[in-house]
Amino acid sequence: MASLVKKTSRGHEYYQIVQSKRIDGKPHAIVLEHLGSLEHIAEVFKGTFHPEIYVKSYSHGLVAALLATASRLGLVEILNRHVQSSRSYFADKPTSNGLTVGGSLLLAAMGRVCSPTSKRGWADWATGTSLSYLLRHDLSGLDSQHFWDMMDSFPASAIDDAYEEILLAVKREFGLSLDTVMYDATNFYTYISSDNERCQIARRGKNKQKRSDLRQVGLAMSVTRNDLIPVFFEIYQGNLNDVSIFASVLSKHRERLAALGGPGHSHTVVFDRGNNSKANLAAVAEGGSHYVGALSPCHHRQLMEEATENSSPRETVDIGGQTLDVFRTRREIWDADRTVLVYVSKGLRKGKIAELNREAEKVRARLEAENTRLASKRTKLFTEAELNWRIERMVKMRGCSTALWEWTLTHREDGGTVIKFEMNADRYNEVVDKSGYRIIMTDHHDWPTRDIIMAYHGQADVEHSFKELKNSYHLAIRPEFHWTDQKIKVHIFCCVIGYLLVALIWKKLRNDVGFAGCIDNALDKLNSIRLAAVTVAKNNRGQSNLNYQLEVLSLEEIAYMNELGIKDDHRIPRHMEGFFKYAEKHS
Repeated sequence: MASLVKKTSRGHEYYQIVQSKRIDGKPHAIVLEHLGSLEHIAEVFKGTFHPEIYVKSYSHGLVAALLATASRLGLVEILNRHVQSSRSYFADKPTSNGLTVGGSLLLAAMGRVCSPTSKRGWADWATGTSLSYLLRHDLSGLDSQHFWDMMDSFPASAIDDAYEEILLAVKREFGLSLDTVMYDATNFYTYISSDNERCQIARRGKNKQKRSDLRQVGLAMSVTRNDLIPVFFEIYQGNLNDVSIFASVLSKHRERLAALGGPGHSHTVVFDRGNNSKANLAAVAEGGSHYVGALSPCHHRQLMEEATENSSPRETVDIGGQTLDVFRTRREIWDADRTVLVYVSKGLRKGKIAELNREAEKVRARLEAENTRLASKRTKLFTEAELNWRIERMVKMRGCSTALWEWTLTHREDGGTVIKFEMNADRYNEVVDKSGYRIIMTDHHDWPTRDIIMAYHGQADVEHSFKELKNSYHLAIRPEFHWTDQKIKVHIFCCVIGYLLVALIWKKLRNDVGFAGCIDNALDKLNSIRLAAVTVAKNNRGQSNLNYQLEVLSLEEIAYMNELGIKDDHRIPRHMEGFFKYAEKHS
C-alpha cells in the first residue's frame, strides 16, 4: 500500500509517494512519485502551477548508426595507430579540442556522409545532430583549422596500410565476399588555381563531368559485387587515362585482394573496355586473376558479322526476366584464348536509337535554318561547291559514321536556291539493326553464359558507387577545399571511409531487415529518426528536468533502430575512447 513520506534534503522538506515491497526477503521503499515541497503541492492543487515544456529535436539515426559501425570496427584506434605528426608541439600524441586525429578524421567522414560541406561549415551541421550528446563532448569549437591540423598529422603514405587494417576488421566483423570485384576509375574536378605549384596531383585532363577547363584528381576503385564495399582505391594524377592507371594499380590491387582473401585465394576482376590493352590483359592473366571484360564492336567487325548471321549457333538466356539471344564462341584475341559472348542489350539499343533520333532532329533543324537563310534577300551568296561543303558538314551526325541524309540543290526562277533533303530509311534501319550490341570476353571458359553476363552487369555497381560519391546531398567528395597533395589524399580517404561505413550499414539493413531500397534511400530513412531533448520546468524557481527520448517511430524505423544499435540512451562504448585519448601502447 502506498504512503506519503517526508524527506529532508539540504534543509528543505520534500514529499514522496512510496510503496514498500520485499525484495529477496528484505523490505525496500519504492518511490512512485516525487511531489516536491508543500508550496509546490499547493500550487498544483490550486491549479496555479503550469509546467513549461521545451522540446528540441536532433538528427540522430544516421550519426548513431555510423558511430556504432565505426565502434564495432575499432576504426578510431586503427587510424590513431598510423598518426605521425611533423609538428613539434604535437609531439607523438597530437590532439586538438580534446579529440585525437582518428576521432577527428571519423567525424570528418561522418560529415561527408550526412551533409557534404566545407570544414568551416562542419560545426553548423553538427549542432543539428545528436553527435555532441552521443560523445558527451562539445563539438561547437571544431573549425576548419582543427581539421587541417588533424589531417596534417596523418601522412598520405599511411593511407594504404590503415585502410587494409580497416578492411581486415570489416572481414572479421561483417564478412567480405571477394570472389568477384568490380573495378573502374573516374575523376573529380577541383577549383585549384592553375599557378598553384604545391599541388602536383591535380592536373587538367578529360573530365567525365565535362569540366575539362578545371584541374582534376583521379580515383580508381574496386567494390565487392553484392554489397558495394570498397576493397581498393588509388588516388592518382588527373591527367592519366584509364588504360595507364589500370596498368599501374594491377599489382597493388592483386596484393590487396590476396591480403584480404588469404593464401591461394582466387578472384575475378570485372572492368569495362576503357581499360583494355594487350599488355593489361596479359598482366591480369600473369597475376593469376580471372577477368570479365568487354570489347568494342567497331574493332571486331568479323566477329560481329559472324554473330549476326542467321545460321550462327545461338543460346537463349534469361537475365532478370529479359530474354537474350547470345552468340558464344572461343577466339584468339590479342594472343590469348578467350571466351566471347555477343548479344543485343535492349536497354543499350533503346538509348542508342533515342540518341540517333535526337541527332537526326538536330540535322533537320540545321537544314531548315539554312533554307530560311537562303530565302533571305540579304543572305551571303555562296558558290555551289561552297554550299555543298556547308551541307556536308551539317548532315554529319555525332556517333554515326553512316551518311543517313540525301539532299539536292534546286535553283528557283528568281535565282534563289532551295535544299531538298530527306533521310534514307534503309540506311537508318541498317544503323538501328547494328546498334545495341555488346561483346563480353572472359577466361572463365567453364562458366555458364548467364553467369558471365551477370558478372559483367555487376560493373554497374562500381559506377553506382561513383555516382554516390558525386551525390551533392550525401557522400560527395566535392566540395574539396584543399590545395596540397597530402590534404587532398587524406580528404578523399575520409570520403572513402564514410562510403565504407554506409555500405556496411546498407548491407546490414538488407540482410537483417529486408530493406529493398538503394543506399541514398537508406540514408534518408535513417536521417528521419530524430532524438528529442525535452525540458520540463519543475517549479516557479527555474528548476527543470532535461530528458532525451526518441521521437515516435514507425515499425520500420524500430526495426532499423534495433538492428543498428540506435538508442535514445546511447553511450560511447569503451573501445571508442580513442576519440579522446590514445591507447597506452601508442604512447
